[in-house]
Amino acid sequence: MTDVLRRGRASLAFGFFAQGVAFALLVTRIPAIQDRYGVSDALLPVFLAAVPILAGVGSVTTEQLVKRIRPSRLLRWSQPVVLLALLGVGAGGHGQVAGLAVALGVFGLAVGALDASMNMLGVSLQRSYGRSIMLSFHAVYSLGGILGASLAWAGAHWHLALWVSYLPVVAVLLPATLVGSRWYVDGGPAPAAQESGERGTVVFKLLLPLCLVMTFAYIGDSTVSNWSAKYLKDVLGSSEQLATVPYNVYMVTTLAGRSLGDLGVRRFGAAAVVRLGALVAAGGFAVVAVAPGAWVGMLGFTLLGLGLCVLVPQTFAAAGRLFPHASDAAIARLNIFNYVGFLIGSPLVGALGDAWSYRGAMLVPMVLVLVTLGYARSFAAQPDRYGGGHERPRTADVGRGSNGL
Repeated sequence: MTDVLRRGRASLAFGFFAQGVAFALLVTRIPAIQDRYGVSDALLPVFLAAVPILAGVGSVTTEQLVKRIRPSRLLRWSQPVVLLALLGVGAGGHGQVAGLAVALGVFGLAVGALDASMNMLGVSLQRSYGRSIMLSFHAVYSLGGILGASLAWAGAHWHLALWVSYLPVVAVLLPATLVGSRWYVDGGPAPAAQESGERGTVVFKLLLPLCLVMTFAYIGDSTVSNWSAKYLKDVLGSSEQLATVPYNVYMVTTLAGRSLGDLGVRRFGAAAVVRLGALVAAGGFAVVAVAPGAWVGMLGFTLLGLGLCVLVPQTFAAAGRLFPHASDAAIARLNIFNYVGFLIGSPLVGALGDAWSYRGAMLVPMVLVLVTLGYARSFAAQPDRYGGGHERPRTADVGRGSNGL
């Protein structure tokens, strides 16, 4: 272990934190954005769908760019673009829908590049550490999301203009992320390659199970973020104030689960942690579906946070192990299914809820999460190559750090 690795881990963790803040500030103020620009209810879904679609384009583009540009450099410059695009979203006025479209388009493209490059660095740094640290990065992202949502609540409570809410955050985070990016570390050389990745190519048939797990995880996540408040109020009869609590509870338990998750991976292996997470998440959906009242429903959303939180970070880490000589390309492709799950989840639950029942709709993501159990073996490292299901310690190639660019 070296100071270079420690600084690289701390700086990357701050990048995850900053992105959590920025994303939460955007998605939690969607009603205010709609009112500020005068976007109709019919047009709003188009804007909301365009962001993840463009993020997918950004992720695909990143796969090509990393063949020539280090992931650390892409992350270093995509993060300020995300923050400036967020400020651009808040800067327009009523009727300036074209300006909103441009700002959201830039945000989507930059987020795709940022998400992909951020997780590329996380996976390579975990390889250099030789032990599970990926969940800790996503834990800090959750912490940033909690802070961003709290700042958004404060802005709404005090009736602040969007740009007034966004400007101080951007003014602090933008220079801080630029300074922190000096210590990003592009991880060391890949370990001995498995057959699937020894020539530096990604075989999509082998990556597909992880893509499905990523999709199912984000279907579950988007179900909570988009429908928890409505479900508690309309189905379980809670007050409007209490209906705001489930998502906050979900975020807090997500943070708690990710903070402890790396210890579980080190002790029991990634496959066991993923199986447990899938079972807990499925149990959470089942509790939500049969809950007789709001407080039991809250228990279900608590279980969802504890279960779903481990799936996404471990899916990225598994892709890095499966294709050690093509991990950047594998992660960029896998990252696309983050947005696929987000696009499918909310409309799927809404359509089933309207056509059938919202209780029944909660059983669909439950079944999808249970399907993850069948793919858990994809998360296990090869014992003969990684030593008991864990990565072998490596030495970082410090010459590739972005501070040397």
